[in-house]
Amino acid sequence: MKQHLNTLFVTTQGAYLAWEGETVLVRVEQETRLRVPIHMIGGIVCFGRVSCSPALMGFCGERGVTISYLSEHGRFLARVEGPVSGNVLLRRAQYHCSEDAGKSAEVARAVVTAKVANCRTVLLRAVRDHSDGVGVAEIRSVADRLSRTLDRLQTPLPLDTVRGLEGESARDYFQVLDHLITNQKEEFYFHARSRRPPLDNVNSLLSFVYTLLTHDARSALETVGLDAAVGFLHRDRPGRPGLALDLVEEFRPVLGDRLILSLINKKQVQGKGFTKSETGAILMDDATRKTLLTAYQERKQEIITHPFLGEETTVGMLVHLQARLLARHLRGEMDGYPPFIWR
Repeated sequence: MKQHLNTLFVTTQGAYLAWEGETVLVRVEQETRLRVPIHMIGGIVCFGRVSCSPALMGFCGERGVTISYLSEHGRFLARVEGPVSGNVLLRRAQYHCSEDAGKSAEVARAVVTAKVANCRTVLLRAVRDHSDGVGVAEIRSVADRLSRTLDRLQTPLPLDTVRGLEGESARDYFQVLDHLITNQKEEFYFHARSRRPPLDNVNSLLSFVYTLLTHDARSALETVGLDAAVGFLHRDRPGRPGLALDLVEEFRPVLGDRLILSLINKKQVQGKGFTKSETGAILMDDATRKTLLTAYQERKQEIITHPFLGEETTVGMLVHLQARLLARHLRGEMDGYPPFIWR
């Protein structure tokens, strides 16, 4: 099993990453601010004007540490990685499954089942924690609709039907997400999902944390030898990591949405940390970004019992475990793919 490894996020503009022995150095204005042994790093994510020495890139490639480059505001730009590992037979099995409409629908159905179930759990926990809050009746109504969707997903369905149910469930869920925000309502509100660009503070936070989840999912899939670009729910599109996006669907509600709601409701992020650009996009400042990154890393360190394996693991290991379970299914070692359903 792959050990739980941290991701090094570098947000300081003008930072320079270098290699020294078995260590990654982070320098700012020629002063070494951080030294991290390579064996403690699972990946490096650079935001904005952050550069790396060619020697460090080669060193990370040899050690299987991927370097990802994002814009200052979280838009993915590029990746630097070493030789792709994994069994070619596993990838052939993945491609064969992706080309088979029935098999694709089965994997997609498992993924959507987990997403809908996890969205429902997020809503029910919110009702439990704030039973006298605004919109409780509406939240319960959506939770009931999600339950009915889960019933429909218990039997084989065509891929287009599965995708349609996923879209309907997402619209229902986001329809009541604003009721889960219980503090700072004037500055943090949610009316609808907006991606490119995010048009309010909540969407800005959601887009950023979803980018982090996608980075982790892509790394996990490539670690076990799967092709992150060839998905089942998300079909092939140039430049899109379809399989990584499939895997992320299971984790959006529990690792993404709950984290953002917690930061807002506990006032760990504030409206003053966001600005509107000339294009209308809402951008977060460095302090807010660092708060989110710190909270995300702390969440990954928490211990959880995997619902299918029955083993204790860190939250950060969940995507790696799911990638391994998917690989076992594609190899024919398991009849179906058991998605992550939060208890």
